[in-house]
Amino acid sequence: MTVFRDDLAGYADDYVMGLMSPAEADLFEALMQADPALAAQVARMRDQLLPLDLSAQALPLSPDFAARLRAIIATTPQEAPDRARPANLPQAPRRWLAGLAASLVLGVALGLGGASLRPLPAPQVVAVLLDDQGQPRAIIEDFGNDTAEIRFVADVDVPDGFSIQAWTLPSAEMGPRSLGVLDGPRAARLAGPDLPRPADAQLYEITLEPAGGSPTGRPTGPIIAKGLAAAQDI
Repeated sequence: MTVFRDDLAGYADDYVMGLMSPAEADLFEALMQADPALAAQVARMRDQLLPLDLSAQALPLSPDFAARLRAIIATTPQEAPDRARPANLPQAPRRWLAGLAASLVLGVALGLGGASLRPLPAPQVVAVLLDDQGQPRAIIEDFGNDTAEIRFVADVDVPDGFSIQAWTLPSAEMGPRSLGVLDGPRAARLAGPDLPRPADAQLYEITLEPAGGSPTGRPTGPIIAKGLAAAQDI
């Protein structure tokens, strides 16, 4: 059961970020219609990514953008996919179709609809970590139960012999506390120490440390990115 829910949580990320094809989205939306808890997870993901959307810098379109777009449309086959027909499903990647279809069948077989599914936990705070140029590098979700999750939204260069370490500052008195060490910029669950409930505007950051983490238990390397948490309405 846990694997089933974790798989759907992973699909929710890609659905919200628009990484699914139309056929994949159809299957996932069918799952959401049968599972209010999954629909709620998608809604939470959209709310959590809102700070990242707002932090993105608006860039002006080039003067020839409209002409180039018309040229691309003119040379692209205009066969709109019939999303209601199963014949279109083979066009989607096998990984998605197999995984989503299996989840749908499993959910129906086990009667996993409506209130029978326990909602996935929601983070208590979300922090968008920006580099010194103001560009988003990572997002940390803190669940307030000594567990946090980190996702990178941009590549981070980690030289040989170094690691990425995530930190938070619960209070000036406590000082910075490590949330975990990563060997590279990858999504991960961080199992840190038992800390007070995370608060709005709490500082989070990632630093470059020697392989295996800081030798002092405090940040020693350059700051890759940092940001203040936004409390979630839970």
